[in-house]
Amino acid sequence: MDVVGKKIVRVVAAVVEDEGHYLITQRRESAVLPLLWEFPGGRVEPGEEDEAALLRELSERLGAEGKIIRKIGEKIHEYDCYRVALALYEAKIVNAHDLHAKRVKDFRWVTSSEFDQYPFPDADQLTMDRLLGFSREVVQTEPR
Repeated sequence: MDVVGKKIVRVVAAVVEDEGHYLITQRRESAVLPLLWEFPGGRVEPGEEDEAALLRELSERLGAEGKIIRKIGEKIHEYDCYRVALALYEAKIVNAHDLHAKRVKDFRWVTSSEFDQYPFPDADQLTMDRLLGFSREVVQTEPR
């Protein structure tokens, strides 16, 4: 819990760019915020370092062998019942041609100009817009 009494969920995500295309993943139907798109990643487990969590999540979700380049930034996003502390990392995928959707519904390599075709959760959307230097209307999403 933080000072305002909300649970803090620590999440890490990878910004993976390859020849002008970014890797995004789609949440499964059974997930919180179902079918939305996001940068690949997930929750940091208690006692786990961000980088280890990100490499684990890339492997578990996509069968990806990742390499972390650097931390890009961090943002806290408020939802009604909790806060998400999202840390974004620039990363590379060593086996980019061997990815498969293991714990995600789908994945795509898209250009930044195609992002508006994919609905993102608020926390990802605001960070993505800031990092990529553009903005669009954000659809307010709330976990079910």
